[in-house]
Amino acid sequence: MHYLTISFTHKNSTIEIREKLSFSNDEQLKDCLAKLNSSEAIHESILISTCNRMEVLVSCSSVMTATKHIFKLLNERSGISEEELEGRADIFDDQGAIHHLFSVASSLDSLVIGETQIAGQLKDAFRFSYDNNFCGQKLSRAMHYAFKCAAAVRNVTNISSKPVSIASVAVTKLRDVLKDIEGKKALVIGVGEMSEITAKHLASNGVEVYIVNRTRESAEDLAVECGAKVKDFSELSDLVNQFEILFTATSSKEPIITDAIIKNCDFERFWFDMALPRDISFSHGENINLFVIDDLKSIVNENMTIREDEAKRSYAIIGRQTMQFYEWLRSLSVEPIIKEIYNHAHKAAQEETNRVISNGYIPKEYEKEILKMNEQVLKRFLHDITHKIRQVSGEANADTMIESIKFLLRNEKSSLLDKYKCEYTIKG
Repeated sequence: MHYLTISFTHKNSTIEIREKLSFSNDEQLKDCLAKLNSSEAIHESILISTCNRMEVLVSCSSVMTATKHIFKLLNERSGISEEELEGRADIFDDQGAIHHLFSVASSLDSLVIGETQIAGQLKDAFRFSYDNNFCGQKLSRAMHYAFKCAAAVRNVTNISSKPVSIASVAVTKLRDVLKDIEGKKALVIGVGEMSEITAKHLASNGVEVYIVNRTRESAEDLAVECGAKVKDFSELSDLVNQFEILFTATSSKEPIITDAIIKNCDFERFWFDMALPRDISFSHGENINLFVIDDLKSIVNENMTIREDEAKRSYAIIGRQTMQFYEWLRSLSVEPIIKEIYNHAHKAAQEETNRVISNGYIPKEYEKEILKMNEQVLKRFLHDITHKIRQVSGEANADTMIESIKFLLRNEKSSLLDKYKCEYTIKG
């Protein structure tokens, strides 16, 4: 079994490429996951699609066959040639794939180092795949350990001491451009996490925020949280020409702001498109300053410099966690555990044989027969139990069972604790 990740991010792909590779709804995700798992080489798969990355993570029997299948599938759904996809993608397998996954979960591979959104996005991607039966034990182990690694990075370093995100960086960019934004008005389109963070950052900087969303009730809920006002989505064509500042981050498949509704205005406008696919598409319009995700890199680079020392400490933790993960994987083989169970049983049979003979209950000359009988009784008792252990060892929740058995077998004289030093907890 191998782990394989094929990654397209802000590091290797333009926003146009990432748009073509992105998924705008659950049905597209399900369709692609089903096609991924249709390969004989791929057993489990997860798709991670955010504004800055599209990654395919799979458990497979052949890295080469799985890689070819993935590029062929991505070519068919995006229209991008396999040659270009292969030239752009970062490909990680086995230990490299695990190290990359842990880095992503710990927000070290993000456009904004230390940003807090990626862990939730990763959990959502995993949960979606797991709930729809596209992944099981192999990727569950890797994902759960990735969240454990991310927690260790947060606890030991200050990488996330000042939570940041694309939204907060966008507001910072706005402050850099306008110098003073207090008292200004801004329109925020959408009510997702990105919009929520944007609205709260704007409000905290003294901006009068207006929320627009297709569902007015959702807009009103967000407005209450950040002290904003609400406008009707039906007014969008007028609103885009009334506000100096506009932020948009919807899940629309098509642009919602186009040439058809844009009018020339006698004031300068500052628009921030944080959606993928993008919400804004225009070819004309005076005094419009448009910023998309990739335009925020100058602030991101400053962020990376400030956090460089913390990033080094974080990567050291990720390296150790990667090694521990593979040690832990090796420890999950049920055969050593079953052998240990029988060793305990054999020892118990020997001790009980010695006891009954030393107390005079059974003559010494029958020692071999008594020992054999005790061992046979224990073997008969353990047969169905160990058969069941082997039977369920491939199921997704088997790790909990294995860890429980290891805990029950531990005692001061047992060597099992030394064999399995890497402890692990599954989080629901």
